[in-house]
Amino acid sequence: MNKEKILNINSLAFAYLGDATYELYIRKYLTKKGNYKVKELQKMAVDYVSAKAQSNFLDKMTQDNFLTEDELEIVKRARNHKVLSHPKNTSIIVYKKATGLEALLGYLELNDNKSRINEIMKYIVGD
Repeated sequence: MNKEKILNINSLAFAYLGDATYELYIRKYLTKKGNYKVKELQKMAVDYVSAKAQSNFLDKMTQDNFLTEDELEIVKRARNHKVLSHPKNTSIIVYKKATGLEALLGYLELNDNKSRINEIMKYIVGD
């Protein structure tokens, strides 16, 4: 699939895929850190996968000018997409920022840009 066709995909579909990409990376990262029980891994994962954490990571990347203009466009497109509901434990703004980060990862995944996904995720986990 070429980039133009990929860009025509719904931004929430990007976020759907990006959520899985993000979650898998974090699970691998935490599992490699040590021999933890699943309950402990799940507790540690919350520091990365919650909407609040994702929103904060996106804010930091934006402040540090870590993302390219094209990447910011993907984030903004997803962030501005109309949503009918959001989780009760977070604000709509935080939820939309988290969705923007997930959409970016989904877009990069569809473009098979594993190196950029790794750069972003290493930035997030602090490697």
